[in-house]
Amino acid sequence: MSQCIEIYDTTLRDGSQGEGVSFSVADKLNITRELDAFGIHYIEGGWPGSNPKDVEYFQAVRKIKLRHARIAAFGSTRHAKNTPAGDHNLRMLVAAKTPVVVIFGKSWDLHVRDALRVTLDDNLRMISSSVKFLKQRVPRVFFDAEHFFDGYRAHADYALRTLEAALEAGADALVLCDTNGGSLPDDIRNATAAVVTRFGSHAVIGIHTHNDSGLAVANTLAAVAAGARHVQGTINGLGERTGNADLTQIIPSLELKLGFRTVGSDKLRRLTETSRVIYEIANLPMRDNQPFVGRSAFAHKGGVHVSAVSRNPLTYEHIKPETVGNERRILVSELSGRSNILACSPIDLSKQPDTMKEVLQRIMEMEKRGYAFENATASFDLLVRKAAGIYTPRFRLESFRVVSEGGADGRRISEATVKVRINGELLHTVSEAEHGPVSALDQALRKALTPRFPCLADFRLVDYKVHIVNAQAAAEAKVRVVIESADRTACWGTVGVSDNIIEASCEALVDSLEYMLLRSLGRGDKGGRRISKGRRA
Repeated sequence: MSQCIEIYDTTLRDGSQGEGVSFSVADKLNITRELDAFGIHYIEGGWPGSNPKDVEYFQAVRKIKLRHARIAAFGSTRHAKNTPAGDHNLRMLVAAKTPVVVIFGKSWDLHVRDALRVTLDDNLRMISSSVKFLKQRVPRVFFDAEHFFDGYRAHADYALRTLEAALEAGADALVLCDTNGGSLPDDIRNATAAVVTRFGSHAVIGIHTHNDSGLAVANTLAAVAAGARHVQGTINGLGERTGNADLTQIIPSLELKLGFRTVGSDKLRRLTETSRVIYEIANLPMRDNQPFVGRSAFAHKGGVHVSAVSRNPLTYEHIKPETVGNERRILVSELSGRSNILACSPIDLSKQPDTMKEVLQRIMEMEKRGYAFENATASFDLLVRKAAGIYTPRFRLESFRVVSEGGADGRRISEATVKVRINGELLHTVSEAEHGPVSALDQALRKALTPRFPCLADFRLVDYKVHIVNAQAAAEAKVRVVIESADRTACWGTVGVSDNIIEASCEALVDSLEYMLLRSLGRGDKGGRRISKGRRA
């Protein structure tokens, strides 16, 4: 039977210290539910002695019935001038009424002298008395040895004595912290092995790393290889400075590559969803290139890669995407070969060499002009159908005009006029919008089309991005507009390019409306992707 690694999540505390991250109490409770459903063993809710919001969280979280996780409160050892019973921080930790309390203490002699300004022996007494006080009142107490690896390099004997003081006072786990994030994997491995040898039979040895050298995940795995069996980190690596160890990389590495049990294979399939939910709640953009969970983690663009993956996924995929809840994506670009086109095409082109050649030629020509189809699968779908001669648009935009004006009162109005032809009939509609010319254009088009195509009532714009294609051209530069649209079940991307931003937007918008009509009234819906939980749509 595989060994179990305890997973301790500190997204709500350490993660919230990251720049641009701020969680409300409601956010923290929602994240708690998500982490519990994912199978996390310990959830660090915050520092109850530091702010009223965390106090409120600990009161509220007691009302939630958790299936897997235990809630932990975080704080520091007592102040040098206080007794444990008279220390506000320790009293607040007990008042949080959590089954686990984690306190950090100094293990680097430099910090003891320069930050705490106490003697080395005083610091040991602070650690011992704080742990003992808490252990008499809380079921489980973990000791985070702050700056342990720096302390071990500078004064190994003293760093180990801080762990000994915590252990003798009753600590259930000794967590070694690379607080500055400057250690290398060999440093971590050697120091952790020494701690495991000395204390591993008496307490669980844990690891807590930061990513200042880009090695937080590697350092965590090095500690596990040396015998650590308790791992701390955050979802998506959120945290102060450059962040904490990313549990979305650590958990699958432990589970799939090193043979340890963490959340289990069934829960592991929720990894990508959990990552995206946390991004959503934190109001942060997802990182497409994030290992395991990013949209690009299993995306293939080069024709040689796509050809090989279509024969055997192991050629260019280190794991099966579905084991972590992700999916393979084949991208279309000027680098594409036959395999890319065949994999992404809405129709079978394997026996249509002329159409295949024309599609490849059109893609290369259009990408030279600034188009990109990686996030515009719906535009690619329409391109293929038109090249194959099997698609006729259900409407045609004959012309459009957009006017924007502003008044002294600061109010801005955009008016769009469109002429649309449907089955030979010319329709002329006008619409106004306070949210810009693209919104006005969108409303005018749907005003003309929806009476004839009621399915468009479910159509909505989800995202709108503008990219400068040739910045060196300054005011005459081309822009690429990528629009993401959705109905009730799927979302899709379209693209437009022009030296006129309104014209580029109109092109992408028309493609998007055409594609929805194709989905709803025509042949198939390949190219759209289902909206996953946690994705704003």
